Amino acid sequence: MTTTLAGGRAARRQTMRRIRPRRSPAVPLLLAVGAGAVAVLWLWWSNTPSIADTTGKIVAAGRITGLLAGYLMALVVLQMARVPALERRVGSDRVARWHAMSGRYTVSLVIAHVFLTMWGYALQAGKSLGDIVDQTITSINTLPDMGKAAIGTGLLFVIAFISIGPIRRKLPYDGWYHVHLLTYAAVYLTFWHQITTGNEFAVEPSAKTFWYGLYGGVTAMVLWYRILTPIRLNLRHRMRVEAVIEETPGIVSVLIRGRRLHRIGAEAGQFFRWRFLAPGMRFSSHPYSLSAAPRPDLLRITVKAIGDHSSRLRELEPGTRVWAEGPYGALTAQRRSRGKVLLVAGGVGITPMRALFETLPGAAGDITLLYRANSTQDLALWDELAKIADERGARLMYAVNSPDGERPDISAESLKRKIPDVDKHDVFMCGPPGFAQQVYEALRGAGVPARRIHHESFEM
Repeated sequence: MTTTLAGGRAARRQTMRRIRPRRSPAVPLLLAVGAGAVAVLWLWWSNTPSIADTTGKIVAAGRITGLLAGYLMALVVLQMARVPALERRVGSDRVARWHAMSGRYTVSLVIAHVFLTMWGYALQAGKSLGDIVDQTITSINTLPDMGKAAIGTGLLFVIAFISIGPIRRKLPYDGWYHVHLLTYAAVYLTFWHQITTGNEFAVEPSAKTFWYGLYGGVTAMVLWYRILTPIRLNLRHRMRVEAVIEETPGIVSVLIRGRRLHRIGAEAGQFFRWRFLAPGMRFSSHPYSLSAAPRPDLLRITVKAIGDHSSRLRELEPGTRVWAEGPYGALTAQRRSRGKVLLVAGGVGITPMRALFETLPGAAGDITLLYRANSTQDLALWDELAKIADERGARLMYAVNSPDGERPDISAESLKRKIPDVDKHDVFMCGPPGFAQQVYEALRGAGVPARRIHHESFEM
C-alpha cells in the first residue's frame, strides 16, 4: 500500500521562487574560533615570566595545554547545543564532524595537560617522573576542586573510548547517545579547577570574567536550544501520529498531524529528531528526514527498518503523541546556485530528495532525479515521484540491479552519457556512505565542482 501526500499550494509556490543561494557561515565561524585560540595563547604568554629551567618549561607547557583544552571544551559543548545558525546554515553533519574533531583534540590536550602538570609538580617537589602517579594522587587530595576535575576527566576518557569508530558502530544508538550526554557533566566538573587553580585567572581578573562569560554563554545556549526551544515547539504544535502506512516491504511512512505546523519553519530536505511517546520508545530520539513538503497540518517521514527503533515504527498507533526537535539540516534549496539540478538518492535516502524534487525552483527540464535501489520493488514512493515528474516536466530515472544481481554502472562516463551537461548542474545527494562516496567520485570525474555537490548525513 502506498500513500500520496502532496505539498499543496505552499509547495507549488516554492517551485516558483527565484534562486537565491545562501553562503555558509563556516569560514567566518572557523576564523572566529581561531581568533579565540589566539586570545587564549596571548593570555598564557602575557602571564608567563621568562623561564630558564626545565621544570618551569614543563609546568608552563602544562598550563597552555590546560587553557587550550578548557577553550576547546566549551566549543565541544557549543557544537552539541543545536544552535540554528549552525544546524541549518553550516549543516548538521559538518557540525558533527567539527564536534568529533574538537573532542579528539580536547582529549589529547587534557592528557598532555595532566601529564605535563603532574610531572612538573613532581619535579618541583624534588621527585622524578616515576613518581607522577603519587604526585597526581597528592594533587587530587590537596588542591581545590581537583577531585571534581579527576571525575570529570575520567568521564571524558570514557566518552572518548566509546566514540572510537569500531566501538561506536557496535553500540546501540540509544546507548551511545545517552552516554555521550555525560559530556555536560564532565565539562561542569572540570570547569571549577580551572578557575581555582589556574594561574591566569588568579592574577588577571578580566581573564576570569572572560572565562565565566564563555562558559556561561555556552550554558545559556544549551538550555535555550536543547531544552526550552523543544518544550515550546511541542506545547505549541501538539503533534500526534495520524497514520502509519507501509510503502514497500521494510519501509513505512508515518504521518504526523499537528497545529500550525507551517510556523515551525521547516523546509524540504530538512529533518527532525523524533521521539514517539509509545511504550518502549519514550527514551529514544532518532533523526528522520521529511519525505514530503511540510503542510500546515501534516508532516511525513519515511523510514527503513534497519534497527530496533525504526523497526518499531510500524507498530505505532494513531493518536500516539510525538515529541520533535528541529528542524535541522542545510540540505535545502538555499544551497542551490545553478538553474539545473540533479538529485541523487540511494535507498531510503530518497526521503529528503522526494521533498526537494517537489519543491526545488525550476522550469520544465531543470530538475532530474536519479534513484538507486536494489530492485524495482525497493523504489519507495515511486508513484509519487512519477506524478511529480509528470506535473513539473522533470526527469525521473532509476538504477536497479539486474536480474542476476549485477549492480548498475554509476560512473563519470555513464553520468555524462545520461546527462550530457551534468557539469553545469547543482547536485544534491543522500544515501549510504559507500554509495555517496561512489557518486561523489563519479560527479567529480564528470566535471562537477565540489562546491556544487551537496550532501548531508544526519545519522549521528
